[in-house]
Amino acid sequence: MARIVFDLTKTVEQNAAAYFEKAKKAKKKIEGAEKALQQSLRELKELEAKQEKELKKLEEKKKIPAKKEWYEKFRWFRSSEGFLVIGGRDATSNEVVIKKYTESNDMVFHTDMAGSPFFAVKTEGKQVGEKTIHEVADATCTFSRAWKLGLQTSTVFYVRPEQVTKKTQSGEYMGKGAFMIYGKTNYVENKVNLAIGMTEDGKIMAGPFEAVKAHCGKLVELIPGNEKVSAVAKLIKHKIGGEIDDIIRALPSGEFRVKK
Repeated sequence: MARIVFDLTKTVEQNAAAYFEKAKKAKKKIEGAEKALQQSLRELKELEAKQEKELKKLEEKKKIPAKKEWYEKFRWFRSSEGFLVIGGRDATSNEVVIKKYTESNDMVFHTDMAGSPFFAVKTEGKQVGEKTIHEVADATCTFSRAWKLGLQTSTVFYVRPEQVTKKTQSGEYMGKGAFMIYGKTNYVENKVNLAIGMTEDGKIMAGPFEAVKAHCGKLVELIPGNEKVSAVAKLIKHKIGGEIDDIIRALPSGEFRVKK
């Protein structure tokens, strides 16, 4: 029950007038509060509509597959110095890498081991640093049969493109993906060295740890182990995102273990 307090120094009419003024002020406050509430509700609806629109855009963007670059059909990564490096996946792509995508200023890496990929550094006429040379040597070793055989290193060398040819001695034959190397070969110390991550533009990149770290916010470092690629790919997807198929496609042949 509301309490009414009278001011005994005032008449009944004066007390009534005072309460009437208080009631008017209270009504104005209520009306102001209602207006503020209605304005807040309108702003909330506008915000919800804006968020819904942004979410819809994101969903539509996810549905559109990211544009594939020409080099994604090969093994590829960017060195920590920013050079694009491409490598063959098999005999056919080895052939394509050397014949179609290797230019005179590039560097070609290979191993003495049968079944090794050819890797090419796309120099674009720039000087390649020692960091890139060692990273590509590591990649050439890692994506060779060395990984599957459990080896920690291999014999890796680099040459100029003009030293790589199909020309053979009389009576010899070069099969698909195989080439003769003429002239001086430059051997580089190397090691099995692998990480996989996602670049800022959403591409799965696998290569030496130093290169992947330089270009990917999230990454997983891998070493040879006894876990199947399918199981490891699921763990990688959980940590960096991406599609399982893209992750498996980026990894060398063999079994793995995530490095802690």
